[in-house]
Amino acid sequence: MGITGMIYMVTMVFSLIVLILSSSAVKFDYFQFTQQYQPAVCNSNPTPCKDPPDKLFTVHGLWPSNVNGSDPKKCKATILNPQTITDLKAQLEIIWPNVLNRKAHVRFWRKQWRKHGACGYPTIADDMHYFSTVIEMYITKKQNVSEILSKANIKPEGRFRTRDDIVNAISPSIDYKKPKLKCKINNQTTELVEVGLCSDNNLTQFINCPNPFPQGSPYFCPTNNIQY
Repeated sequence: MGITGMIYMVTMVFSLIVLILSSSAVKFDYFQFTQQYQPAVCNSNPTPCKDPPDKLFTVHGLWPSNVNGSDPKKCKATILNPQTITDLKAQLEIIWPNVLNRKAHVRFWRKQWRKHGACGYPTIADDMHYFSTVIEMYITKKQNVSEILSKANIKPEGRFRTRDDIVNAISPSIDYKKPKLKCKINNQTTELVEVGLCSDNNLTQFINCPNPFPQGSPYFCPTNNIQY
């Protein structure tokens, strides 16, 4: 093979590598770290929760998301490494329980990894990195919504709050950015169900959460009378 042929082969191999790498990375604009308030989740579910809920916000998931268009989901075929669960299970059971069925934690974690986490490449390298990142965010970086609200003297007492009360309590802990609130009407009462904290697609800085639920959505949080 002459020099020209060798150059051609090297170019083709390099192009193939670039194509493979680019195909494994899905475009997304930001991450949404979503936490759910356990009692409201149980109230919202058609089937009662199998165990009594704790009055806590715990992790729902860390989701790659887009400002415009649909969010990436189920981006590649992947399995959850059993060793990841063995190594992290004790922490995950506390911060990331399957609220609906506490005997099915692993099924919940597997679903979150396959549906959302695997789409976070290259920021999220693999399943161990995904779950370790969430643990770090919730515990080490103190992005625990229950604790954030409690520090602002907003506690889970079943009282009615304004939307501004909730947003203003959370904002200082996320560099004065806006969280995303999700509410739902249960028995004619609007309950705070979820809070999303948003970061750029490198997980390096907080951003204002795009796309709040609009008025008319079943998840819209009104100005007043949000129970928490």
